Amino acid sequence: MGAYYDEIEIEDMAWDEVKSVYHYPCPCGDRFEISRKQLADCEDIATCPSCSLIIRVVYDPLDFEDESPDDEGSASQESEEDEEEDDNSDDDQFEDALEKLTLTEPSAALVAAAA
Repeated sequence: MGAYYDEIEIEDMAWDEVKSVYHYPCPCGDRFEISRKQLADCEDIATCPSCSLIIRVVYDPLDFEDESPDDEGSASQESEEDEEEDDNSDDDQFEDALEKLTLTEPSAALVAAAA
């Protein structure tokens, strides 16, 4: 998207403890909002829930990379834990495949056929 209403630095936005979002006043009278989770996911677009305007939030993604998951529900946390377990098993399979990998010199017949 290239049609931002404005680019606002995260330092210029206010943190709302109740809604767990950063916000900034919108010209329509409402406010642009973006959550810490969105920032951790490298999303930099804050939206206004009342109109179609959007702003680009200028921030350092490294400030949010260690963000813990929001407490939106235990089901989402359980699914993330399951994904982590699946990732670990994939890593084990990958390591096993590397242990079994053998490299050999191509035979002269294959090299001649390829040329």
